[in-house]
Amino acid sequence: MHLLAVGLNHTTAPLSLREKVAFPADQIGQAVASARAWFGRSDSSTSHAQTGEAAILSTCNRTELYAASTKVNGGVDDAIDSTAHFLADHHQLPYAELRPFLYALPQDNAVRHAFRVASGLDSMVLGEPQILGQMKDAVRQAEAAGGLGTYLHQLFQRTFAVAKEVRSTTEIGAHSVSMAAAAVRLSQRIFDSISGQHVLFIGAGEMIELCATHFAAQNPKSLTVANRTLERGETLAHRFNGAALRLADLPTELSRFDIIVSCTASSLPIIGLGLVERAVKARRHKPIFMVDLAVPRDIEAEVARLDDVFLYTVDDLASVVQSGVENRQAAVAQAEAIIETRVQSFMHWIDHRAMVPLIQDLHDSGEALRQAELERARRMLAKGADIDQVLEALSKGLTAKFLHGPQQALHHAQGDERSQLVNLLPQLFRAKR
Repeated sequence: MHLLAVGLNHTTAPLSLREKVAFPADQIGQAVASARAWFGRSDSSTSHAQTGEAAILSTCNRTELYAASTKVNGGVDDAIDSTAHFLADHHQLPYAELRPFLYALPQDNAVRHAFRVASGLDSMVLGEPQILGQMKDAVRQAEAAGGLGTYLHQLFQRTFAVAKEVRSTTEIGAHSVSMAAAAVRLSQRIFDSISGQHVLFIGAGEMIELCATHFAAQNPKSLTVANRTLERGETLAHRFNGAALRLADLPTELSRFDIIVSCTASSLPIIGLGLVERAVKARRHKPIFMVDLAVPRDIEAEVARLDDVFLYTVDDLASVVQSGVENRQAAVAQAEAIIETRVQSFMHWIDHRAMVPLIQDLHDSGEALRQAELERARRMLAKGADIDQVLEALSKGLTAKFLHGPQQALHHAQGDERSQLVNLLPQLFRAKR
């Protein structure tokens, strides 16, 4: 079985490209089915499509395809090419725009990568816990779409176990500066005190909830949640003694807020340049601090050009969240050691699984020989043969048939092959030489 992880992330591709290849959560299942069909297309050497296993992980920092297949055409470069063509076709992008930013990790490297991602070692925020939940969601969606089989199911179950072990036995999450905490730090560079500011959160997901928790701790003058579904926004706002409004009300309400943090699942920007220009004018050019944590982006990139707007994206926060990395290096080394041990264990399981078809074939072959000799014995008994004679014939027949193959192989083998059989056969049949 061949395992493969192919994709791009925050270290290989800019935000402007990552947002173009991101898969909305409600489209992951369809994308998994499309990926299986794409990579299982027939070629000149097969008469029918080969469908393997597939899962897609798509977050603000990465889009990755995990695959398992008994059939692999070419090597790593071919895998990258195929994935680039798939992503380009699915998202209607030029192949040349994607190809340079993709990486491919085969076999144990794919396993190691999955373990590191789930453990927070490959994140922009070292040790951040959100990625584990995102990976679990991706696996559930892949399973619902029929993308998981024996190998990817086992890979991800072990991935989650490794992530739990890393987080419970190391301090990989200690001293971590989250995106939410980084947003607070940056806003404090613009405003002397958050306590005097009006804060707006757009969206009501996990990241917005985390940001709201951090900003609420600074006692802002007001806290508001804008969401497409007002009831969900009200539920989150109530936790922080805040208010809620509909996204449709943003054009008339945006100018009231000094700090705006957005993270929705929208595939298109929800805050355009014109809207922000009008808000700045209404505020008489009082500064606005904006954080766009969404991929694809919620706020048009052109907004950053406005003089009185300070717009930060997930990539802009990278330098802030890296603080404290030195304090976590010992934990990183410990986590890497755990992961390496678990990778070797999983690859041993893969090797063992590879023998299952051979063992099954041997069992089926032996069973066919046994049934044939048993039927011959029954015919002898039906003709009135002595039972001792029947048992003798049965035992000799079974022995002769089981030894026929090894004897023929030994008889026809020459040179090194014969020497190998001479050493191997006694071990298989426990014979004394």
